[in-house]
Amino acid sequence: MAEETKVKTLDQVVIRFSGDSGDGMQLTGTIFSNLSAIFGNDISTFPDYPAEVRAPQGSLSGISGFQVHLGSKKIHTPGDKADVLVAMNPAALKVNAKRLKPTSVVIIDTDSFLEKDLEKAQFTTNDPFKELGLTTVQVVAAPVSTLVRDGLVEFGLDNKSALRCKNMFTLGLVCWLFDRPLESAMHMLQNKFAKKPVIAQANIKALTDGYNYGSNIHASVSTYRIESTRIPPGFYTDVNGNTATAYGLIAAAEKAGLQLFLGSYPITPATEILQELSKRKDLGVVTIQAEDEIAGVCTAIGAAFAGCLAATSTSGPGLALKSEAIGLAVIAELPLVVVDVQRGGPSTGLPTKSEQTDLMQALYGRNGESPVVVLAATTPTDCFDTAFWAGKLAVEHMTPVILLTDGFIANGAAAWRIPDLEEYPDIRPNYVANYQSDLPWKAYRRDAESLVRYWAIPGTEGFAHRIGGLEKDYDTSAISTEPANHQKMVVTRQAKIDRIADDIPELEIVGDKEADLLIVGWGGTYGHLYEAMEIMQQQGKKVAMTGFRFISPLPKNTAEALLKYKKVVVAEQNNGQFADYLRSKINGFNPYKFCRIKGQPFSVSRLVEELTKILEA
Repeated sequence: MAEETKVKTLDQVVIRFSGDSGDGMQLTGTIFSNLSAIFGNDISTFPDYPAEVRAPQGSLSGISGFQVHLGSKKIHTPGDKADVLVAMNPAALKVNAKRLKPTSVVIIDTDSFLEKDLEKAQFTTNDPFKELGLTTVQVVAAPVSTLVRDGLVEFGLDNKSALRCKNMFTLGLVCWLFDRPLESAMHMLQNKFAKKPVIAQANIKALTDGYNYGSNIHASVSTYRIESTRIPPGFYTDVNGNTATAYGLIAAAEKAGLQLFLGSYPITPATEILQELSKRKDLGVVTIQAEDEIAGVCTAIGAAFAGCLAATSTSGPGLALKSEAIGLAVIAELPLVVVDVQRGGPSTGLPTKSEQTDLMQALYGRNGESPVVVLAATTPTDCFDTAFWAGKLAVEHMTPVILLTDGFIANGAAAWRIPDLEEYPDIRPNYVANYQSDLPWKAYRRDAESLVRYWAIPGTEGFAHRIGGLEKDYDTSAISTEPANHQKMVVTRQAKIDRIADDIPELEIVGDKEADLLIVGWGGTYGHLYEAMEIMQQQGKKVAMTGFRFISPLPKNTAEALLKYKKVVVAEQNNGQFADYLRSKINGFNPYKFCRIKGQPFSVSRLVEELTKILEA
């Protein structure tokens, strides 16, 4: 008789799927994440790709991972260490050994743990678990390849095609482990392989076989129960940051009554924005895949001049290439959204990893005094709201806006309640029809309060004009090299950006109002810093935190808010760029720094350890 399975009830759990790039770990993790969201769990995911296009099979450099953190409460991060690891080969086990908890469940394919496989992963013994010191983990060892191959004989697939279904077998095992019904997963597979019904049915069979295998094995491995959470009513979907960014731009164009145009060049990890928007012809979106980064931004500038909400998407290397053209948009004062999905650098660097190292480039990486608006999205779902804000500020203030996300939140996903667009503010372009003055209109005539120039769409009768990269006279809009005029135009362009602070939300501090330590972050580190704050509060420490979304200009209350605290630490994934920026903007502000540049998200446990040291110093 089978030994009764131990059931652990948890409020949260971390699962990591790991294998070769061709093992389908991203699909497996995505389906399980969607299942958990349907079940009523909050989720946060982290796809971890290798940079190699196709590393040698079974090698350490070719391991692809997908981590999901799910729970019955609000989940802010993909988690630090895994409760469950699916390791499709020895290399996956070795790469992820340091990410396991002592009592983790590890699922392995014994058919892929043969002597030759151990050698590829650079093991020196035939006991990889002992060699790695994993003596307390619970191992579920199954001949996955053999079971899948034998189970799919009826479909007449060749050996290679059959083995591609291994990931679904392991997904079935994990679904058994967490008591997840398979119906929704089957529906997802039918949709994905709608044009290949035999492949769909083979994957469904492998999924079911994996679930049944888990039910039938006489194992003492723990199974888990994660309770559902009550969520506000509405329509939900699983969305990653890149997709949410694309939707946010569409929403901004809709609210502004403008056509959305994206001119871009594919680059990791931003390409998905171009891919998603190219599908949205039904919403009037126009996209161009340009021949290079410079062409991409220049087509967008042309679209902005023509009256579109214009955008371009890129990563750090592409932002460098676009810098001259962004300067053109600054001096021409055109609405342009530049999305920079930050990755590890410099140069090609770590193209599939995540950093926050483009901040200074976004703020100052152009020749001349070339001020722009800089925003940073904080979570995958916040990419929607921040992209909407980027479109709104670009159009209403006739300026380029650089929207910073990063590889972590761009590829990471969370459950997203689809918003009601009626709840979002209107976007009102400063059209030339708003111009009221006894003076004749000129291209650089401005609203007296906001300093925003009026937008005359080409073809509007009576408003033919010329703008460009040469400095113009403040009054006549003709080309001018007069020193005093150049000074006036430089000051005016900066003042226009500074006045945007009147139109953005003030900085919000969360946590203890009388905190002994304020944790400051920006962009995609928000969830990790928030979770670190919660843990420290549970330990009885008085801490607070804030995460900046608006960087240039800063919220109006920034100095007042930050200077209230005796100890402030700025945590970021660079060498202290935001800390130095804040110091330059706020007299007397001298924060502690916590800087990590590893290409990976922060470790919450490490954050708690280091922030506690600063607090108690």
